[in-house]
Amino acid sequence: MPGVRDKVAIIGMGCTKFGEHWDKDVKDLIVEACYEAFEDAGIEPKDIQAAWWSTARSGELGRSLAYPLKLGFIPITRIENRCASAHNAFIDACYAVACGAFDLVLVCGAEKLKDTGLPIPGDTNPTDLYTSRVDPRYLPVTPYAQFALRYFHHYGISIEEGRRILAKIAVKNHYNGSLNTKAQFQRKITLEEALNAPIVAWPLGLYDCCGISDGAAAAILTRAELAKDYRDDYVLVKGVGMSCGMYQAEVMDDWSMVHVEETLRAGQMAYKEAGITNPRKQLDLAEVHDCFTIHELVIYEDLGFSLRGKARDDVEAGTFELRGELPVNVDGGLKSFGHPVGASGLRMIYEVYKQLQGKAGPRQVRIKNQLGLTHTCGGTPIDSQTGAVVIVGLRGA
Repeated sequence: MPGVRDKVAIIGMGCTKFGEHWDKDVKDLIVEACYEAFEDAGIEPKDIQAAWWSTARSGELGRSLAYPLKLGFIPITRIENRCASAHNAFIDACYAVACGAFDLVLVCGAEKLKDTGLPIPGDTNPTDLYTSRVDPRYLPVTPYAQFALRYFHHYGISIEEGRRILAKIAVKNHYNGSLNTKAQFQRKITLEEALNAPIVAWPLGLYDCCGISDGAAAAILTRAELAKDYRDDYVLVKGVGMSCGMYQAEVMDDWSMVHVEETLRAGQMAYKEAGITNPRKQLDLAEVHDCFTIHELVIYEDLGFSLRGKARDDVEAGTFELRGELPVNVDGGLKSFGHPVGASGLRMIYEVYKQLQGKAGPRQVRIKNQLGLTHTCGGTPIDSQTGAVVIVGLRGA
């Protein structure tokens, strides 16, 4: 099946600082991210032929993007696929460009959460992401705590040892975030701080959980053969993949609860298209969905960075640290940025885009293979999820 490999180029990107923007509306965040992308690409809003708009709860209809940018009567598709929304919007825009429907498009993801709130147990808001009132309500940390306990049990890891491994992931991501002025949290933490932090849902503590924040990110895409007209250091889309579950974890009594099938399958799709057979050796860096530290640990295995049950050994070895064999979440990840749901996937692509161009400052990793991966996953491991993977690279990759 024909894909998008080397048919679509990123020629501009923008990203706001993520954080508690009490003084800004979502429209302000959209304008800030998109105008950085416009300037980066050397274009104006009037040049955009179509747009994809990613948000979970911060705007309905395409007009939510059209209004702040004054995009006049172009097609705008609004995407919601929970935490995978931005990747979903990006992938759909890639398909539209690759097939020749448009030459120049915008993808924007934004979310305003700090003064709007998220649904809580018992909430009956009709716009809630769930529509059935018969399912038991829980906060996202609850299923991930169950996930951690099951993973530890399955691989014979004590709770104390498991918590220490997860704490090392948090320390890594907070260190990376301390080097990033766009991150919400720019403070290093110690292993002791992570282990002694208040428990949120046993065995996960405060530093095992990402924060809630506001933010926006944007990308300008064009056909690969046109990219050179805009810039020399454009970045190509090499492979994409997306997979949606159907509540298998709730109905199958043999569901493993030690991996995320949707992430596994999305990764396989993207690897096949990008021609990647050994991601640990062929990728220069990865940005993954560390909503909770246990999720990042399992992602290492689901995306083939680590062998099954051996991710803890790689954490101990520093494999995924900034100067490690395969740096992961070099911008600080969700742990340092927080998680404005509709924006996170594009924020990840923004980091890999800058890294491939050699413009990541003190976070810059060594670029030898000229390939980077981004991943998001919406839902929970005890029901079903949407996993999405985007791989981007330079011309020679």
